[in-house]
Amino acid sequence: MISPELARDLARLSFECGRRLGLLIGRDGTVEMVLVGGPRSLFIPDLPKSRGGRWRLRGLRLVHTNLQAEGLSQDDLMDLVFLRLDCVAGIRVDPNGGATLLDVAHILPGAGHDRGWEVLPPLWCYDPDLDFQELVKSLEDELDRNRLAIPASTRQDRAILVSVTEKDRETARRSMEELVELARTSGIVVADTIVQRLRSVNPKYLIGKGKLSEIVLRALQCGVDLLIFDRELNPSQVRSLTDTTELRVIDRTQLILDIFAQRAQSREGKIQVETAQLKYLLPRLGVKDDALSRLTGGIGARGPGETTLEINRRRIKDRIAHLDDQLRGVRRNRDQRRARRLRKDIPTVSIVGYTNAGKSTLLNTLTHSGVFVEDKLFATLDPTSRRLRFPRDFEVIVTDTVGFIRDLPQDLLDAFAATLEELDDADLLLHVVDISNPQFEEQMEAVDRILGKLELQAKPTILVFNKTDRVDAEWARGKVRRHGGVAISALSTATVDPLIAAMQDQVEVLMEEGFYAAARQPEPEIAEEPDESAWEL
Repeated sequence: MISPELARDLARLSFECGRRLGLLIGRDGTVEMVLVGGPRSLFIPDLPKSRGGRWRLRGLRLVHTNLQAEGLSQDDLMDLVFLRLDCVAGIRVDPNGGATLLDVAHILPGAGHDRGWEVLPPLWCYDPDLDFQELVKSLEDELDRNRLAIPASTRQDRAILVSVTEKDRETARRSMEELVELARTSGIVVADTIVQRLRSVNPKYLIGKGKLSEIVLRALQCGVDLLIFDRELNPSQVRSLTDTTELRVIDRTQLILDIFAQRAQSREGKIQVETAQLKYLLPRLGVKDDALSRLTGGIGARGPGETTLEINRRRIKDRIAHLDDQLRGVRRNRDQRRARRLRKDIPTVSIVGYTNAGKSTLLNTLTHSGVFVEDKLFATLDPTSRRLRFPRDFEVIVTDTVGFIRDLPQDLLDAFAATLEELDDADLLLHVVDISNPQFEEQMEAVDRILGKLELQAKPTILVFNKTDRVDAEWARGKVRRHGGVAISALSTATVDPLIAAMQDQVEVLMEEGFYAAARQPEPEIAEEPDESAWEL
């Protein structure tokens, strides 16, 4: 740990200057840094990146003096955790400047303890009975075993999910379940989940320092380097959390953006996702250093010039402007196709609803299509249209849209404005609800709020309660009667007859008012939509 001679010299020097002295010592016994503090405190500057990744101990031990001849303080234990030190040791200095006892604390590598560290019984400085090298080896061996116990492929990130909320326990649990599903959709292995309910959030860290130390310990024990928060973080909070924990930190919005980036297939979808990502990133460019200024060069242009931060911001703004131009072109093409379709007087039915409610499956069942379906969030990003011929011998266009989610990021809502414009021209909305989800009523409210933002709440809407095969039939009938909807299982064509009848009734009302006379024409052709196909029911 430390030789008796070094402990004695350190205590004497500390006593003579009246200040706390500290040493950061490497595993080979080399003194890496000498620290000089006040009578009761010690400031530790930024340390170099730890060896071997964030799931390993740093390879340094902190040894300092205690002039008050007291044990380790709470600050010592916090330094042990946040800096991931091999151990922290305090030398008690007696009134004559001699070294008496040595207090040692180290991190506990396994979960299930009341605290994440252990304070050893005091040792005599003149003969510390502790094999430090063996202690560190055993700690890191157990950390490695814990990390390998969590299955993950080499390409998957591991994360701890953190929820900080002022809401009740049940709401917090449901919100965390959705965050777990988002992480799974993004291909992230969830190592642990932590929920903290607060009356008021910490403006700097969002959570308390004690809970943050618990998170850092769990990250070390589980071998993860990513924290995902279940609420949007402002740039200063991200910076504070990253600096303090040395972990990658993202929020729910960034996780959703990552899922969209993975799922986008069409040119339009990729443009929209990149635009949203850049708008999210722009205010979060927080690394600024005056030493990084560059000379612009040229007569009349000499001086400090632009900083790297300013250059990055300008490039992002230029890229956003370029993407907006491309999106306007895509939007013009979409408007032209939509206008030609409207001139054919064919009614349009748009399927909306919470993500993973079964919208694409319903489209496939109604039109016998082969649209991609997956039991994950946001499996569909790009709108898909198919023609549908009703038994009463008229046709409609059925369009599948991107799923909604609670607290949908505004940047995403703005970026997908072109796609969501399809809903403006819809004559009828099918609001699909996953009745098997315990939170289906909250999900209905979230969709209604987004439709309100899009000023679509006045559109004729049919509530479609899907996945009734997963719940009790009598209970489902009661919920459907209460909300005034139609119950189906999108996987079974035998259950969609009531929905088809309701859709026909709604569309016929429009036709009786004089609209869409061409909808009754036999087999209308829509050349501008090559992916559409008509199916008779």
